[in-house]
Amino acid sequence: MSHQVLARKWRPRDFESLVGQEHVVRALSHALDTGRLHHAYLFTGTRGVGKTTVSRILARALNCETGVTARPCGQCGACVAIEQGRFADYVEMDAASNRGVEEMSQLLEQVVYAPVSGRYKVYMIDEVHMLSGHAFNAMLKTLEEPPSHVVFILATTDPRKVPVTVLSRCLQFNLKNLPGPVIARHLETVLQAESVPSQPAALGLIGRAAAGSMRDALSLLDQAISHGAGRIEEAGVREMLGVVDRRDIERILESLLAGDGRALVAVADDMLIGNAPFDRTLLELAAQLQRVALAQVNALPGEDDEAQSALALAPRIRPEDLQVWYQILIHGARDLPLAPDPHAGFTMVLLRMLAFQAEGTGPARAVASPTDRSPMSAPSAPPSGAAAARAALQASPRSASASLAAKPQARPPVPANPAPVQQAPRAAPISPPPAGASAAHAAPAVQAASVADAAEAVPTPIAFDGDWPALAAAVNTRLGRAGLVGQFMTQSELLRADPDGFTLRVPVKPLAEPALVGKVREVLAAHFGRPVALRVEVGAVQGTTAAAVRTREQAQAHAQARATIEGDDFVKTLLSGFDGTILPDSIRPIGPSGEPS
Repeated sequence: MSHQVLARKWRPRDFESLVGQEHVVRALSHALDTGRLHHAYLFTGTRGVGKTTVSRILARALNCETGVTARPCGQCGACVAIEQGRFADYVEMDAASNRGVEEMSQLLEQVVYAPVSGRYKVYMIDEVHMLSGHAFNAMLKTLEEPPSHVVFILATTDPRKVPVTVLSRCLQFNLKNLPGPVIARHLETVLQAESVPSQPAALGLIGRAAAGSMRDALSLLDQAISHGAGRIEEAGVREMLGVVDRRDIERILESLLAGDGRALVAVADDMLIGNAPFDRTLLELAAQLQRVALAQVNALPGEDDEAQSALALAPRIRPEDLQVWYQILIHGARDLPLAPDPHAGFTMVLLRMLAFQAEGTGPARAVASPTDRSPMSAPSAPPSGAAAARAALQASPRSASASLAAKPQARPPVPANPAPVQQAPRAAPISPPPAGASAAHAAPAVQAASVADAAEAVPTPIAFDGDWPALAAAVNTRLGRAGLVGQFMTQSELLRADPDGFTLRVPVKPLAEPALVGKVREVLAAHFGRPVALRVEVGAVQGTTAAAVRTREQAQAHAQARATIEGDDFVKTLLSGFDGTILPDSIRPIGPSGEPS
């Protein structure tokens, strides 16, 4: 075969041509120039980032006929022999197929002998984490104190599986994954040297598809050249890689911003006809939202078409909505195999993004219109589902009272409350219209009375008797709450009972996290049957929590049980007759159910 694949043809021959690993090049170059050489090196990193390449360059640098140098000539016999894989003093061993202690023992037997033609004997063990435990143990002593003419180079994609005893004997260098733009620039250099025309957008797609591996990128480039008949074009690369059409991404985001569910379903149907990869589409959508998030904080790198699109979308998407959409996409891509079919699962993910938006202080966005509506303007269709629930909870008490004033509602009785609460004034009764008056004349009077009643109405106080420990115990018992919500209820202390909710104090900061407070608010709202405001502060509690009350009750019950046992005549007889004692921890009070409490 006269043709040589690009991954082999463009393998770096020296440190200067190594792409994206400047930190490794700098350290090894300084060590070679100053003569501070180590006897064992460990190169880690994912596939195709240059572990074997660096080991070969290091072997040439150690055995170049011009001397130990960071810039091997590449022309002498040693450099050429190492490149061609026929240098006697450079041994590459694949630990995946030679992982036993026998193979390691055979290698170590050759270590003691002097180099045949070179200056150093270099042993490169690839995928070293595949060695067995006995093989690692066999090499420990030699790895720690090898002969002066021996250098070990270990390479692995999973350093966590390498024993600590081996790691401590090596200088470890972690080769980084290469960013997509760096790969694309190197591919452009390769194509210019190969005289192959290309489009920058196509190289960007290959750079991202390589996932940090230069070898994978060069292999994909070979495939793209064959696929495009000697040309690298964006459309051909998208077809080859199965990459999502950027226009579909733009249509989905525009439909989401417009709140147009029918347009979202139409996009999914068009993608089904075009045999688009739905799983890749979800991930590409998530990647685009990530770029939008970077643009919102002025941290977006690059100036390509996707970066410009992200900059245009940044001011149009609320950050909280963006985060919710991103999570929905990530979980949707994970759960797509569980859907009845990919098209149905993809459609449901898009509709889920339309249905959910992050909780905020502003009004919920209307689904039927992309523009904000005035509070006094009537929507074309009433919101439903979660949007209607959020709109009802976010409405002010006065506006809510005004909308319900014309419809009498029964108010729950208000028991005695330790905190003084101002009662809402009773609305004046509405006089019936005079006989013979038409409904058109009566309507203005009813409307005026409703508005007056709404102006004077205040929220109905919650039904609470002031005993927070009892309320906490009742809520935990009724709802079966354990975990953090139950801990909040039992560890919190009531500071003030307000008409619309409670002000509480908790002993530690984790109990005051907003997410946990929101769950407690939901539990209390379910208990009282109405929304409850909850204000929480962190500080030392004074012993009036449900947990403290329960502890005191248990201590009192235990003391009473112990007094009862010790005062029993039969027990006294047993103690005196057998010289016995009562173990305090063995006494358990009996609860109301007849079981030890």
